[in-house]
Parts: sequence; C-alpha cells; structure tokens
Amino acid sequence: MPPTTFLVDNGSLEPTATLALRGLATKLSHRLGHTVEPVSLLHSSSIDPTLLGGRPAEILVPALEQRLAAGQHDFIVVPLFFGPSRALTAYVPETVARLRTKYPALDLRLAPPLHAAGDVRLALILADQVMVELDRAEDARVALVDHGSPVPAVTAVRNELAAQVGALLGARAAAVAPCSMERRPEPAYDFTAPLLADLLASPPWAEGPVIIAMQFLLPGRHAGLTGDVAKICRQAGAAHPGLRTRMTQLVGAHPLLVEILADRWRSAAP
Repeated sequence: MPPTTFLVDNGSLEPTATLALRGLATKLSHRLGHTVEPVSLLHSSSIDPTLLGGRPAEILVPALEQRLAAGQHDFIVVPLFFGPSRALTAYVPETVARLRTKYPALDLRLAPPLHAAGDVRLALILADQVMVELDRAEDARVALVDHGSPVPAVTAVRNELAAQVGALLGARAAAVAPCSMERRPEPAYDFTAPLLADLLASPPWAEGPVIIAMQFLLPGRHAGLTGDVAKICRQAGAAHPGLRTRMTQLVGAHPLLVEILADRWRSAAP
C-alpha cells in the first residue's frame, strides 16, 4: 500500500479549526492527486461530532493505531506548524517510538515545517494579506503576531518573517514589528517579547492605524474574529482612543499555502 498522508495541526476544541483543517486537507489532496487525511495532535476529538457534520475529529495516536491494526505501516505526516515546535521535535518522535514497540514495521516520515531557509513564500502570504488592509489604511504600522512559543527557534521564525515582510512591503508600511499573543512569565522566556498588548500600548504604536498581520494558520479560540487576538486589539483601542487596528486574514486562507504544503510532502515522500 502507498503511504497514508496525514495533514496534522496541533488541535483545538473549536469546531471551526477542525473544519478549516479538513478544507485544507481537501485542497492538498487535489494538489497531490491522492487523499490527505486531516488529523490533530490533541484536543479535537473532544468536539461534539454534530458540530462537525457528524464526522468525529481524529487525533494522531488513535488514527495511527487504527490504521496499523488494519495493516497499514507507512505514513507521511505533513505538519501544519510554522517552525520546529516541541510537538515536532519531541511529541511525534516519542509517539512513534512507543508505537514501534507494538508495531515494529511502523515507518513514519515527518515532513519539515512550513518555514524553510531560502523559501520566502510564507512572507509573501503575510505581505499579500497586509496589502489588502493597506489599501484602506495608508502608511500604517504592521504588527506581525504569532501565538508565542517557549522554543527560541520558533520565535526566530516569527522574527525572520517580520523582517521579510518588512522588506517586501518597503515604504508602503511605516514599520513592521514582530510580537506574540502570549508568553510564559519567567525571564528565561524574554526572547518572546514583545507581547502584542505591550506593543499596542507603547508609542508610536498606540495611535494611528496598525495592521495586525496574523501569523496563525486556522481559526479558533486565539485567531477567530472573536478570539484572543481580537480581544487584545479591542482592549488596546479602548485604552488608546487614537489607535485603530485591523486584523488580516489567516495564513491558511491563502492559496499559496497549499503549494508550500505540497513541497513539504514531496521532501518526505519515498
């Protein structure tokens, strides 16, 4: 049998995230010419299936066990992650090692994350989405916001994307700055700074138009229209009446993402 391909996100308790993951898996299936199955690492199996069209969400370990028991042993996992988070460097390898004690023939190839050296397509996506908002808000500042990670290499991806977006936008943006939605409080995680809330409270960011470039892939508790990032923007606007924020579309909504995912799959395919 050919390898089974999983498109894997971190997982969410929000039905919109699973539905968006399924839509992206369908697009990638069409691009590759074979089925790509949407699977989450954790959480999503707790969603009421009636909110998902009657089809329960799958998470990685049960999905692998079910197919291994049916005789499938070859898998390609395409991660829907920007950088080398611990989910990819620790959780997935540890999961595979455990499963191999029961299924020694398990062969799972993990494709690289979305960001890769020399590939500016993620920055092109983000810049495209900022440009849609710049049409309405000339000379705006741009705050590129991610979730916030305890892994320095993941934050480095955020910083590099902000620099690339700044270069792509040039004089069309007054400034481009990286920031995170949240962080761990200990000083060891200062590399995650600044927080979006802190950036929007500091001059000159606390007034005028600021476009929030959403370095998020799928909608959910954090990145939805009523999510945590939107709440931070509303609170900042209430505290600083001269501030006007506008959020971009998510990275998962851009057609170029499917091309990146297809290339990542090819790099792991036998």
